[in-house]
Amino acid sequence: MMNNVSVISFFFLSGLSETRNYRSILFFLSLLCYCIIILVNVSLIMFIILDNSLHEPMYILLCAFCMNGLYGTTGFYPKFLWDLLSPVHAISYCGCLVQAQVMYSFACSDLSILAVMAYDRYLAICRPLEYHSIMSKQKVVKLVCFSWLTPFCIMATNIFLTSRLNLCSQFISRLYCVNWSVVKLVCFPAETTVNNIVAYISIIIYVFHGFFIIWSYMYLIKTCANSIENRAKFMQTCVPHLISLLTFLVTILFDVMTMRFGSESLPQNLQNFVAVEFLVIPPIMNPLIYGFKLTKIRMKIFSFASSKVKKHPCGLVVMHS
Repeated sequence: MMNNVSVISFFFLSGLSETRNYRSILFFLSLLCYCIIILVNVSLIMFIILDNSLHEPMYILLCAFCMNGLYGTTGFYPKFLWDLLSPVHAISYCGCLVQAQVMYSFACSDLSILAVMAYDRYLAICRPLEYHSIMSKQKVVKLVCFSWLTPFCIMATNIFLTSRLNLCSQFISRLYCVNWSVVKLVCFPAETTVNNIVAYISIIIYVFHGFFIIWSYMYLIKTCANSIENRAKFMQTCVPHLISLLTFLVTILFDVMTMRFGSESLPQNLQNFVAVEFLVIPPIMNPLIYGFKLTKIRMKIFSFASSKVKKHPCGLVVMHS
């Protein structure tokens, strides 16, 4: 039997088929969105890296969170912007698998980092005397590397198994490539048994991440209820984590549910919105939430702005070097 992987060298993405009349507007809005994502994430990353007083576990994790957001959005926006200007929406076979790898590893790394953040807040509030001995900078760096590399390797295994399948179609009804969309193009469904087993194991691993995060915050809420000081600490540092978690889970679950169950019955434009919301809302909201909610970062931003810009008596703005 001939291996169709050697025949199919391109995939055609049909997600933009109903956007012919307003692609210019969509291009402008997408470019603006991507620029905002780069600006807010890079700004927060640079503030944390350049300010030694922010070299603490919580802020190191926040820096990793923003870096991961840049990684995931870079896997989508450049290709999407190019497609909006192109009459043919195609992607190479290898490019499709790489994009799927980026999308999945980005989403799973986000969940892993949120789990580490929950553990960090648990130690800070419930075991404050042991916090600095347990959450040293070296351990935080190791946890960040683990949060990046483990999802990358797990998803790479899924993508490798997909690359071995014989495919009978080149058409993907999405804006970008994801593993499940490629697997659905298989010639013989029986070939996907191993793929399904590994995929469900991967899902179970990250479902446990979710349960751990939920348990951590439930325990924190119970602990903080009896202490005014702990309640204040929880509202200051944990509320941004909870908002990020809820935003991430809602957008990801909505996309997964529509992709796996009944997406064919939804209008294409609604499918597109569901598919990109986790690449728009969390990468913009997270840096803004943390930047304005965490007092230390907020004060650093205001201090930086006031030291660099001041009003001239004549109304001119003077930039200090």
